[in-house]
Amino acid sequence: MQLDSKVPGGPLSEQWDKHRCELKLVNPANKRKFNIIVVGTGLAGGAASASLAELGYYVKTFCIQDSPRRAHSIAAQGGINGAKNYPNDGDSIQHLFYDTIKGGDFRARESNVYRLAQASVDIIDQCVAQGVPFAREYGGLLANRSFGGAQVSRTFYARGQTGQQLLLGAYSALSRQINAGKVEMFTRREMLDLVVINDQARGIIVRNLITGEIESHDADAVVLCTGGYANVFFLSTNAMASNVTASFRAYKKGAFFANPCFTQIHPTCIPVHGTFQSKLTLMSESLRNDGRVWVPKNPGDKRPANQIPESEREYYLENQYPSFGNLVPRDVASRRAKEQCDIGKGVGETGLAVYLDFAEAIERDGRDIIEKKYGNLFQMYEKITAENPYETPMMIYPAIHYTMGGLWVDYNLMSNLEGLFVLGEANFSDHGANRLGASALMQGLADGYFIIPYTIGGYLAGTSRKDITTDHPAFKDAVKMVKARMNNLLSIKGKRTVDDFHRELGLTLWEHCGMSRNEEGLKKAKEHIKGLQEEFWQNVTVPGREKDFNQSLERAGRVADFLEFSQVMIEDALERKESCGGHFNEAFQTDENEALRDDENFCHVSAWEFKGDDKDPEMHKEPLVFKNVELTQRSYK
Repeated sequence: MQLDSKVPGGPLSEQWDKHRCELKLVNPANKRKFNIIVVGTGLAGGAASASLAELGYYVKTFCIQDSPRRAHSIAAQGGINGAKNYPNDGDSIQHLFYDTIKGGDFRARESNVYRLAQASVDIIDQCVAQGVPFAREYGGLLANRSFGGAQVSRTFYARGQTGQQLLLGAYSALSRQINAGKVEMFTRREMLDLVVINDQARGIIVRNLITGEIESHDADAVVLCTGGYANVFFLSTNAMASNVTASFRAYKKGAFFANPCFTQIHPTCIPVHGTFQSKLTLMSESLRNDGRVWVPKNPGDKRPANQIPESEREYYLENQYPSFGNLVPRDVASRRAKEQCDIGKGVGETGLAVYLDFAEAIERDGRDIIEKKYGNLFQMYEKITAENPYETPMMIYPAIHYTMGGLWVDYNLMSNLEGLFVLGEANFSDHGANRLGASALMQGLADGYFIIPYTIGGYLAGTSRKDITTDHPAFKDAVKMVKARMNNLLSIKGKRTVDDFHRELGLTLWEHCGMSRNEEGLKKAKEHIKGLQEEFWQNVTVPGREKDFNQSLERAGRVADFLEFSQVMIEDALERKESCGGHFNEAFQTDENEALRDDENFCHVSAWEFKGDDKDPEMHKEPLVFKNVELTQRSYK
């Protein structure tokens, strides 16, 4: 099968404008005749729902939480990129485009990334108009700060609460449409299956998490904005409810899953502190603007930080990468932190941490200035660790944070399944093998506010569909399968808890498919997880009933999907015999231990097709063609 990316021709800077003009339009009076389902209410889902309803479509929006305001987008802290060049430091759309392509280690589609850089300028204006309280300079202009992988200041921020403030902006726009009757909001619903009729996505099956009732909903198009799958690792910075189920159900109905092995490790997380810890906490990348990363020069030095003199400190990022220093991209900073800990220079009780020190910044600018920039982050750190980061350095260590892989989409953000659109972190399209900091919020809002309103209209106007209702046999069959699966889980009555299986799965993936991978470890993990999956379906215990508020049943379904999906991740990692971005295969590295790409054989997107429960998935390739940037070895020195 040929994957058609539907990228328009012509110069890169003119493609999106040209494409918008060529897309078919829906008459304003006809828009109200179309029903659209949006799953997820983070920045991508909230923006899409509000924008589509504003245009006149009837929208059904589903969220797994009790309110759209609780979407995981709220956890993003540091900022959102926008190529507005307010500091007059040389930024441009072209610079943001290049930084994003390079930061993703040349494994993203040029056209999608350039469009994202173009949209970034309008996103900032949109959010300001909504009342998002971005930080401002003394004269009133919006303030900017730097982020990893860039040598300009292009990141707009609201202290350490940027995601929360942007989500409130999208939520206010969504609420307006709910009040106007154009959006029907379904809270506490979990999507458990996608309904495909005549090779078109025509609806979803959801479970009411309060009553246990199974519901069917039909539509002319389905928009998935369900986030990433980082919780497959058990310990991650994601919200506890984040999962892969919606995407994986779509995959099993025919949507291709692209680059599942591309997962991001964030370098500035609070280290693991206990065996029974259930999640990790991110300390914003913005802290690397003023914080200096260091370890003791001598391995095994366990003195407190304030007893280690300057001459005995190793500022390893500043020394190895003089051009970018502490602001190298996340994959690079994470590997270097692991490297320091592996040679015995790690700090803290476990030795799996490095210091992030603000002493110099506080002395230079004063505590008041640092508190205005990062006060809530410092407060959060102190609450969790009982240490004051104004007086002692923070301790940080890499952790799973984001997933660059996701369902394959074309330039219109539609999957290979007609009528199934995928936005934000749930798709693969913009970040390649490593996401630059402050780009997740940018992508979610670009997809929701500025791309899907055009492209979904082109689909609805240009594609014929039969009228269907939830009485169609495809809906009834999907409901039967969903109920049978839940009854199966409840009937096992085994001896191991869901969390016990999930924790073992996560540890296996972290060890063998985490910050570094090798063929032997990946094959070992694949066999172990296959056995773990078999034991899960024989020995898991899920108390309660189907028609109840049953969080054990919720988690069991998600972990069952994680167990199956993780094998696709590993298959993808085994197939990609190179290192790029967050996929670091130990057999492919430079003399300086940096990722070594193989552009001749692996300059492509790996899109995996489900072939059956008892068969291996089939890989399809979308070649990546670079006409506007030169494929070079990444360097941040």
